[in-house]
Amino acid sequence: MLPAPHLDDRRFQDLVDDAKRRIAHHCPEWTDHNVSDPGVTLIESFAFMMDEISYRLNRVPDRLYVKFLDLLGVQLHAPAAATTELVVKLSAARPEAVVVPLGTEAATRRTDDDAAVVFQTTAELSIPPRKLAYLLAAAVDGEPIDRFEQLGSAAEQPVFSPQPAEGDSLLIGLDDAAANTLIALRFDCSVRGVGVDPRRPPLVWEAWTGKSWRACAVEDDGTGGLNKAGDVLLVLPAGHTASVLSGVRAGWIRCRVTVPEEGFSFYSASPVIRSLEAFSIGGVVRAAHAETVQEETLGISEGVPGQVFALAHGPMVDDGLPLSVEVATGSGWQRWQEVDSFAGFGDSDPVVMLDRSAGLVHFPPAVREADGSLRQFGALPPLGAAIRIPEYRVGGGPSGNLSTRAISVLRGSVPFVSEVYNRRPAQGGIAAETIAEAMQRGPLALRSRDRAVTAEDYEELALAAAPSIARVRCVPAAATEAQHGVRLLVVPAAAAEADGRLRFEDLVPSESVLQTIAGELEERRPIGARLVVEPPLYKGVTVVAKLIAKPAADRERLEDQAVEALYQFLDPVRGGPVGNGWPFGRPVHAGEVYALLQALPGVELVDDVLLFAADPISGERGDPVQKMALGSQELVFSFEHRVRIGAPL
Repeated sequence: MLPAPHLDDRRFQDLVDDAKRRIAHHCPEWTDHNVSDPGVTLIESFAFMMDEISYRLNRVPDRLYVKFLDLLGVQLHAPAAATTELVVKLSAARPEAVVVPLGTEAATRRTDDDAAVVFQTTAELSIPPRKLAYLLAAAVDGEPIDRFEQLGSAAEQPVFSPQPAEGDSLLIGLDDAAANTLIALRFDCSVRGVGVDPRRPPLVWEAWTGKSWRACAVEDDGTGGLNKAGDVLLVLPAGHTASVLSGVRAGWIRCRVTVPEEGFSFYSASPVIRSLEAFSIGGVVRAAHAETVQEETLGISEGVPGQVFALAHGPMVDDGLPLSVEVATGSGWQRWQEVDSFAGFGDSDPVVMLDRSAGLVHFPPAVREADGSLRQFGALPPLGAAIRIPEYRVGGGPSGNLSTRAISVLRGSVPFVSEVYNRRPAQGGIAAETIAEAMQRGPLALRSRDRAVTAEDYEELALAAAPSIARVRCVPAAATEAQHGVRLLVVPAAAAEADGRLRFEDLVPSESVLQTIAGELEERRPIGARLVVEPPLYKGVTVVAKLIAKPAADRERLEDQAVEALYQFLDPVRGGPVGNGWPFGRPVHAGEVYALLQALPGVELVDDVLLFAADPISGERGDPVQKMALGSQELVFSFEHRVRIGAPL
């Protein structure tokens, strides 16, 4: 960057000294130049005001730089809203569908220090009534056996084979599909399925989507692995549908025996059930940290080019969805399309540009040609026509990134709803871009000019296309892939839990985000360049450490602090030496972990540190090492750190 000269480099003391030299020249009889003299006090007062004026004068180059970027069309990135899934729980099962309207608000609890963070549902939720219709039991290689007719009888029904095997399953048929529904399965079981830990039973709950079995989220298991009476609460996936299995049509749920986790045992005998009920007890709906504004009138058209209308609320949230502006006509409302630039449009094209950060709607300008004629770069709204926006959203920002169950207050009243909470961390909230950040981005935008040529161009355009992502890395494609290939590694802005942990599934960007980035870059890549947009490779790491506490330290609290510090340091989004995410390909050294733990208050000595490579999906760990190498396309992922606190020396 070229050094910007100061237009006036004099400071306060320079101005005072210069004034005193002028006194000696023009008023030689004034000899008392001490600070106690009233005249010197006036000089210092004027010097102070002049110093402030000089400071503002030296800011002029920054203002000119910002105006230059404005002429180039560089706009501030608008904030992005965090999103999550809300579980809406009913007070009891209902015989009719319960509807949670679009725009229903839920919030965190308000405290003396923090205001409530409000989320709005982005779709209407209908919780349908469901009940048990069929029950089948199937051995791993056997035909399903009907268990529905025997329910409620004196005989106890075995859930699996007498000696359970991996793949045995219990098929529960609902009377219809229940997509995005919280289903309660009320079991009356006997303690027969011995041999398993009730906190980690070797069971997987799945739902049939018409093509495959998809995993259900288990919100609660009060049966201890089908070993006692209680409720199993399941969230059925969005694709759940009614299908025919074994000649029976139902909305199918499957409980399947699987391999137990490392360190946990398997069933030595099959669980048995006496009775089973199924009913809807809630539903799941998407929510965003944004407020929806409906049917806002912007003003009346003056029929001239280049009109600009300001929104009543702002800044607008950049959620990746195109917005439309409507102009009144004699036959109704005409929808005008949002575009990135007016270049290439004619005088009959109804297009507008939106500045989401500033909350402004720009209509097409007219440019005077060399022959004196005016060329319009888009249609003009008729004189006197009303202009409105049907819907837009405002809000967003990092305050919406919340941990699981942080949202717990239903604002307003929805009949029969007793509880609401977010079942996953709310993530994706990004603050609006600042002027300083735009000044750093300006040269990159000027260099790329919406064309992806260098690796930096790909990264810059990807961040602009999807503000909800936290990091992006452009690398050459592998040699086994297509020639001239480019791989773009995308890391979403995942929100951590209260103890600093990240869920592995939250570090995988959604398919819609990947498609948005790919579609944006598809128009800007060079001909022949093949693009792959995908998540990075994650390498799990488990730290096992032993610490010696100081005599007065709280050992339990120290253990929590040490584990939290490890999760924060080995974080692909906010960790690393600088705190902006663990660098791609940077190895993990046990020495750095030693230094991190030794700096914790209450630690007398770090006795031992071991690093283990861990598979984030299977949980399998490798041999202990002192240095864990990462490939150029790999990021570290914290997986189940373990810290033991020893007694003081």
